[in-house]
Amino acid sequence: MKNLIDNLYRNQSFIFKFFLLAFSVSLIVYFLPTGGQFKYEISKGKPWQYENLYAPFDFSILKSDEEISAEKSKIESNHIPYFKYDASVAEEVKQDWELASDASQDSLVQNNLYIKQFINEVIQDVYKYGIRLEGDSHQDYDNVFLVNSKVVESIAYKNILSQDELKPYLHFKIEENDLSSFKSALTELFFDVLKVNVKYDQSLNEAQIQSKFDQISYTRGRVSKDSKIIARGEIIEGERLRILKSLKHEYESQSLESSALVIVITGYTFLVGLSLLMLLLFVRQYRPEIYDNNNKITFIFFNILFLVFLTLLVLKLDADYIYIVPLCILPLTLKAFFDARLGLFTHMITVLILGLIVPDSYEYMFLQVIVGIVTILTVSELYKRANLFISVVQITVVYIFAYFAFNMIKEGSISDINYNNFIYFILSGVGLLFVQPLIYAYEKIFGLISDLSLLELSDTNSKLLKELANIAPGTFHHSLNVANLAEAAANEIGANSLLIRVGALYHDIGKMKNPIYFTENQTTSVSPHDELSPRESAEVIINHRLEGIEIAKRRNLPDRIIDFIRTHHGTSTVYYFYAKQKEEDEGNVNEEEFRYPGPIPFSKETAILMMCDAVEAASKSLKEPTSKLIDDFVEKIINKQILEDQFINANITFKEIQSIKKILKSKLNNIYHLRIEYPD
Repeated sequence: MKNLIDNLYRNQSFIFKFFLLAFSVSLIVYFLPTGGQFKYEISKGKPWQYENLYAPFDFSILKSDEEISAEKSKIESNHIPYFKYDASVAEEVKQDWELASDASQDSLVQNNLYIKQFINEVIQDVYKYGIRLEGDSHQDYDNVFLVNSKVVESIAYKNILSQDELKPYLHFKIEENDLSSFKSALTELFFDVLKVNVKYDQSLNEAQIQSKFDQISYTRGRVSKDSKIIARGEIIEGERLRILKSLKHEYESQSLESSALVIVITGYTFLVGLSLLMLLLFVRQYRPEIYDNNNKITFIFFNILFLVFLTLLVLKLDADYIYIVPLCILPLTLKAFFDARLGLFTHMITVLILGLIVPDSYEYMFLQVIVGIVTILTVSELYKRANLFISVVQITVVYIFAYFAFNMIKEGSISDINYNNFIYFILSGVGLLFVQPLIYAYEKIFGLISDLSLLELSDTNSKLLKELANIAPGTFHHSLNVANLAEAAANEIGANSLLIRVGALYHDIGKMKNPIYFTENQTTSVSPHDELSPRESAEVIINHRLEGIEIAKRRNLPDRIIDFIRTHHGTSTVYYFYAKQKEEDEGNVNEEEFRYPGPIPFSKETAILMMCDAVEAASKSLKEPTSKLIDDFVEKIINKQILEDQFINANITFKEIQSIKKILKSKLNNIYHLRIEYPD
């Protein structure tokens, strides 16, 4: 039992990755569509490359989108609109007028029964079909349906008076009854009394149109079993293309039998599992530091799952919107946290998985691969907002250009290209702009660090660096000098200059605990080391590394920055106090007591910092620096580090080290260049 527990403990990282892989594969396969699959690739305008195809069963031929749209347009143009007649308004007007006329003191009404009778007849006539709003204009129709309660009556549309038609109609009636002398008074009276009571019934009309839409047949004709669909070498176009797409749709809409379903799921599992396994093996082979970190592996798999599920959701809603999904967020995010090569490889794996389920898989995969490469090549210094906007524009333009060119070949006509996808590409580009807040959220959730955070940490007005400047001003100045040297060296060999600058700024924060014990902070010729033995002095010096790590952890500095604090002295010795102790003990000294515990640098960036830190600190001892003296001095220090095997774990070459030496010599020569002596 104990051996089993020991084995589990020793292999816990491998076990975690196994379960992460199994969980990811299971989750993806569970949500993949499991309908029948059409085993042939349909490419419009291309020859049929397979054997003669015969119908395996009877199936209907689907109508094209254009045919369906034409039928819907015809239904809408032939639709007779419904208007709602509000009888209560008509009755209210009639009753209000009768009461008003009985109680009226107006001489026009009170003293002329003929006029009173005329007004009643006009109101009765007007409200036979009612008065409509001027906005309810359907002049293209001869007849409309008038809905009065539950009674529907077909009438001539012109019989319903609009508000604008009411005035000419009243004038006609007044003149027809020889009441022209009362025209003004009667017109004013009618407009005070009459109200609109007929309105276009939006909901009823939409329901009627939708009901007719639902009755549309989406098929035309049938293909009988065993009839020939297409022969080998025939061009896929016209009716053949329509029949092939209909057959494919029939396959995909069929529910699989339980035995076939098991086989399909097993196939999906093998392919998805193989794809994700290739990703793990790539990371293990080329990014071992990421492979050993389960948190980073989980982060990579989480991003893949997120985009796969987002794509599946869009596919379920409407496959036409597939290009709205901003798939390039994946390489952008991984490049921000890791590197471009891993970002592109992960993007390729995700595209391969999605290629199993998306329509027009070859077109989709071609576009996504091309745009993924463009994303990796164009996006640099993501923390600069202008760079992100420029890159998004470039990505969108490449999307549109590649899609346009691809469909010129596929359709053989510019007019047949689906230009709606151009809008979807633009929306996808807009989605890419959310990568910055997404990166911030990932930093908080997974404890990672991106260039955005590094930029914030490089601000010398941050609280921790201000404390360093106040408590240990000499160390702060030394850190700034090292940061400048390291940044220039990193730029020369293509390392991460922003990361190394931040690492250099914080690498000596441990000196804040005992700043006076470090020469750069001593303002007098008296040193506190004079009262200590060489062993005690060496212990104080060596401990600044551990104290720096403790401060960094308390202040929540990222692990990538703490790595610079751990490794900037490697396993070198505090040579000054070691030599002093040897003099006192006549050579009987344990060198390990004067050696830093390590670890040694394990990346280009940490190796560069070690070189720059040693060179900058030791350069203060040069009394009368000359160009040759500086060159020899740099060579001596870095060659000593090489001989002590300080860089054997760092992926840095001798050629790169020579380039770093050259930069350091140039920078130090500029710093210590001779000045003319000014007269008193």
